[in-house]
Amino acid sequence: MIKKGIILAGGKGTRMSPLTKAVNKQLLPIYDKPLIFYPLSILMLAKIKDILIIVNKGQLDQYKKILPNGNNLGIKISYLEQNEPRGLPDAFVIGEKFIGKENVAMILGDNFFYGQSLSKLLLKNTKLKNGARVVLHKVLKPESFGVAKTNNQNKIIKIKEKPKKFFSNLAITGLYFFDNNVVKYAKKLKPSARGEVEIVDLLNFYKSKNQLYADLIGRGGAWLDTGSMDDFYKTSTFVSSIENQQGLKIACLEEIAFNNKWINRSHLKQSMKFYGNCDYSKYLSKLL
Repeated sequence: MIKKGIILAGGKGTRMSPLTKAVNKQLLPIYDKPLIFYPLSILMLAKIKDILIIVNKGQLDQYKKILPNGNNLGIKISYLEQNEPRGLPDAFVIGEKFIGKENVAMILGDNFFYGQSLSKLLLKNTKLKNGARVVLHKVLKPESFGVAKTNNQNKIIKIKEKPKKFFSNLAITGLYFFDNNVVKYAKKLKPSARGEVEIVDLLNFYKSKNQLYADLIGRGGAWLDTGSMDDFYKTSTFVSSIENQQGLKIACLEEIAFNNKWINRSHLKQSMKFYGNCDYSKYLSKLL
């Protein structure tokens, strides 16, 4: 069972500059909540309660204002700083002590997932004992993503970063589940031409050992990468449409914690006090 999760919320955010000069991208709003709420909600839906958030140097206080330590959510949140972006697998080197001898999930801080059967998919992946599992999503322009090809047992047989020639339309999303070997493998990686260690190289370690599996987000689900200004606003519009149509909030952390029975009514009241007089608090009052 995977009980630990990492959110990698570092990065330079240059594609969204000048907005990201003063504020980390993951603290900017996707409709009515900071972006960081969305990946955090995914780990909580996977019933993961021990979470490490890796942030840029000097941005820790900004995060602690909005997500102090997880007590209000019935989870444990710890933080580590990344001096400079060194690639996704660096998260496992930074988080070595946090991971210990356990298996671990990782989600990128700017990834957005939505779908009816998402919780089922997440819980299935947390049962991982050996190897690695990645979540794939069909895309229109595979040349813009890391792409994977699978066989009929959902084993990954080929991976390529931004392929010039089409071989699959299944993009590798920013959600991964690894066994404890991930720390050892991450330490062996050599930086690529752009000076960072690459997630594709890490996944290829597992593939070479026949231990890399995939899960697919089906037609009813959505994965959105909020890396650019356009994607950011598209995601915001998507959340706004769903929430205003259904009257249900996406990534309401307290609601997930309450449904998981990690917190009680008094915690909800404390959260309403913390957020103040706003729509988010009004939504929490409906849960009461």
